[in-house]
Amino acid sequence: MPLILVTVAKETPVTFHRNERVLAFMMLAIVGLSILAFLSVIIGTAAGLNARDFAGGVWPAVFTLPLIGLPIGFILIIVLLVTTARRRGREAKAEEAANLAKRGSSPARGKK
Repeated sequence: MPLILVTVAKETPVTFHRNERVLAFMMLAIVGLSILAFLSVIIGTAAGLNARDFAGGVWPAVFTLPLIGLPIGFILIIVLLVTTARRRGREAKAEEAANLAKRGSSPARGKK
């Protein structure tokens, strides 16, 4: 591997961690499918389908997907926000400790 790639890879900060990425993609997939299902029900109604037509086939699942998927997506957004806030807090504390160590003062001496 070329030296420049190794150097860039080691010095580039990690901005998005795996757990956050998984939560974000799960949330996007669930909300996206829910919105598509919602739009398909709207289009089906506009095309002239009535209540009996929605009672059979795949329509019951399409009809209930937004009712379940959107609240799950909302919960995943909250979990993603909490996870990101906790990680940033830990990183800020670690950076503050590193800055204090670099200056040669301890956290107890720095605060009055």
